Amino acid sequence: MAEDTSEGAMRRRWIRWLTLAEILGVAALLISALTLWNNYSERRAIEASRSAEDRKADSRARTLVLKAVREKDGDRLTLSAAAADQIIQGQTIAFPKALGVDPVDSTDPRIEARWFADGLKQARHDAGENERVRGDARLPVAITTRFTVNGELAEDVTLYDIGYTTQSGGLLGGVDIKLRGLSLIGRSTAKAAPARIDALWKARHKGKA
Repeated sequence: MAEDTSEGAMRRRWIRWLTLAEILGVAALLISALTLWNNYSERRAIEASRSAEDRKADSRARTLVLKAVREKDGDRLTLSAAAADQIIQGQTIAFPKALGVDPVDSTDPRIEARWFADGLKQARHDAGENERVRGDARLPVAITTRFTVNGELAEDVTLYDIGYTTQSGGLLGGVDIKLRGLSLIGRSTAKAAPARIDALWKARHKGKA
């Protein structure tokens, strides 16, 4: 009887040890699974963060801002991209309908006063305004720019104000339009841009235009 009791006690101890070992094994598996899941979740979070940063960087790279340099005593503004990695391939510059001037296409990024000077002077006259400008005036235009960034072609449609003034036309009398600079108004779509620059012109010139 004593021997049976001893053997029974030993079996029970083995069962308890086996049960404890199984519990520890299951716990180790659970810990391992949780560790793998945490690592996977962290990788997904890092990848998502990187993707968001990449999208933001790409969006910034595709956001074009033009800068202008006044040349030829105000007869021309030479344009360039503010970001060094953006290379302008061509532009289309559209003017308010009141000027009666067709859009100008150019592969050399610039704005020439002669493109719209006569139309601007006539539109100001039609609006009942003085021939001479007091200080600087603004002309809204829509500039569509085709440019490359990171080796890819992109397009930007943005509204700008051309700053201008007038000066005496010399021996022939009248006035000349002289360009002063370029100021950003805001982004637009190609479809909405014409109506927006027309509305800006009309809001600034309350006469017949």
